[in-house]
Order: sequence, then structure tokens, then C-alpha cells
Amino acid sequence: MEKINWIEVGKVSDIAMLGSRIVKKGNLEIALFRTENDKIYALKNKCAHKGGPLSEGIVHDCYVTCPLHNWVFDLNNGKATGVDKGKVATYPVKVENGIIFLSFEENVKK
Repeated sequence: MEKINWIEVGKVSDIAMLGSRIVKKGNLEIALFRTENDKIYALKNKCAHKGGPLSEGIVHDCYVTCPLHNWVFDLNNGKATGVDKGKVATYPVKVENGIIFLSFEENVKK
């Protein structure tokens, strides 16, 4: 099992309920999403459809709706829902004592 390199990226309280925040590393933008039950998810900030900024989308339950064409992505696995086909990269994230830790290594789950 590979060791995950965790980077502290902020506090849960830094992200509004049902909101998002962007973390950048070079040209990579990762959107952190906070659900209504304070769960944090990390997805690449680029819709699989037309490249829209998912961080500007609407968070509902464990999903985010892209602001450009209303594609809905599952925050758990990055997959488009319904009849739409596509996937957005997800990233490992954990929370300890209200502090968010992120790995910039893309999840490889299919």
C-alpha cells in the first residue's frame, strides 16, 4: 500500500455549508466541497463536459451541478449521473479536528 502525502489546506469552517473552495498546485485546480453534514470532498475543478468550473456549481446532498450545462457529478466518485457520461478526477481528503488535509495524487478508483 502506498503512503499518502497529506497537505494541510485549511479548516472545514473556511468553506461555507453547501459551498466550495479552490486549492491550486501549479496548473492544477482542485475544488473542495462541503456538504450539509460537514463531509468534505475533493474534485478536479473542471467539468468533464465543457470544462466548466465545478467550484461555482450548486452542492446538493453528495452531488455538485455544473454551472454551465447542469451536468450533475457524484462527489464520492466524480462520475456524471443520469444520462450524462463522464468522470471528473477525485482526490483523497481527510479531516482531523476540523482541519482539512488533501493529497494531490488523483484517486484511481474506477
